[in-house]
Amino acid sequence: MDNLKVLLINEYGEELTNEIIDGYVDKYTTIRCNVDKNEVINILKDLNIEYEEVNNNKNALILKEIDEKVIEELDLYKEGKIYLQSLSSQMPPLYMKVEDKDQILDMCAAPGSKTTELAYLYPNSLITACEMNKIRAERLQYNINKQNVHNVTVLNQDGRELSEYMTFDSILLDAPCSGSGTITSNHVFNMENNIDSIVKIQEKLLNKAITLLKKDKYMVYSTCSILKEENEEQIKKVLSDDVEIIPISIDGVELLPSTLDGVLTIKPNKYYEGFFICLLHKK
Repeated sequence: MDNLKVLLINEYGEELTNEIIDGYVDKYTTIRCNVDKNEVINILKDLNIEYEEVNNNKNALILKEIDEKVIEELDLYKEGKIYLQSLSSQMPPLYMKVEDKDQILDMCAAPGSKTTELAYLYPNSLITACEMNKIRAERLQYNINKQNVHNVTVLNQDGRELSEYMTFDSILLDAPCSGSGTITSNHVFNMENNIDSIVKIQEKLLNKAITLLKKDKYMVYSTCSILKEENEEQIKKVLSDDVEIIPISIDGVELLPSTLDGVLTIKPNKYYEGFFICLLHKK
């Protein structure tokens, strides 16, 4: 944590860094609804489970007074009608620009949180979910099956090695990262000595994504990091006459300052993990 604090002070200053560290706490239990939210709410009421709606995400609910392990025992969860997912993790698919029957690539898909969310949001699209690790790819397929998703094809392949003959209408690159935005009592920062290698992987994935994206189409780049070298600095490398940022915004969420206009760096707190989201347009 000490090394991370130094990195954060260099980027955000000491006062804001202390606020960020104060936000590194265990989060409220949050779920994503895979069926009509009112159906879920009615069942929660019958079970006397208190819930809170989220103004910027119609499919999310906050369950403040209940542990995830209790949720996992509910029929709602076992039947795939709800999925345990942080509020920040649910945000990137919401900013995708997808038209009916588009071909979507989820470039680093496991364990499938955002893949299955995309499938729910865009049921008429065909989604290719890429995961290089065999065990993680199996876990991805398990989550897809459990949530009754039928419009996803899993590729057990490194996204950096995808054929350039494969092109897509929309791409989500939720890139591997240091996880500097997701620190809690159960998730500590352990990547201090590995950020340089992560940044190189991110850069290759981002360049490949832009290559695979069709012209005049859009992609989302996101990470669960709040370090600029994994976020803004990566985006700056690909901006050109052919690639531009499309500004996005969010209501009711505190953001960290950014060196780029139109991107989101979510400040960690009891509700939200630290997260970075950017929408890119390939002209």
